[in-house]
Amino acid sequence: MMLVSGCRLDMHLQPKYLPYEPSEFFADGRSERQPVPGTVARGHLRIDELLYTGRENGVEADRFPFPITRADLQRGQQRYNIYCAPCHDYSGSGRGMIVQRGFPQPPSYHVPRLRQASVGHFVQVMTNGFGAMYSYAARVEPADRWRIAAYIRALQLSQNASLQDVPEAERAKLTQAPAHESSPEGAKQAAGESR
Repeated sequence: MMLVSGCRLDMHLQPKYLPYEPSEFFADGRSERQPVPGTVARGHLRIDELLYTGRENGVEADRFPFPITRADLQRGQQRYNIYCAPCHDYSGSGRGMIVQRGFPQPPSYHVPRLRQASVGHFVQVMTNGFGAMYSYAARVEPADRWRIAAYIRALQLSQNASLQDVPEAERAKLTQAPAHESSPEGAKQAAGESR
């Protein structure tokens, strides 16, 4: 009988420094090395001021850094429902579940001041916090902050739109009677009656 073993613990037992362990090898006596000045961690180069701060040339931006699609709005709604609705409510009224439990009420998104605020303002507030609201920068990725801001705009429009805001093709649909009510047979079907 012959036993052959190919696995050994050499890789586990290799010489290495542990964090904060002293070192006689380096002149400063520390095992951990300081990054070269100007080093930026991978994925953290913030060269797009608009995307990361909500500002352009130091002023809150009134445009999005990328085209907003239906998928972006849906993602914004999902993130809003997770991070914003507990305080701001699903409708943006500022009467979320946390407020119902005694926390101070944030302003409604439907007040004139916030309806007139730039989209960059909402990104700024999510990034840096404002008043009792703390920063969500560590929880919400920059692109998702913009998606949430787009969804907030949609909420604002849903509560403050006029008929003139609706495209002409869609206006016609709003004024038409539903198909099931246009005939006596359809009305009976809608009411649950059958022959």
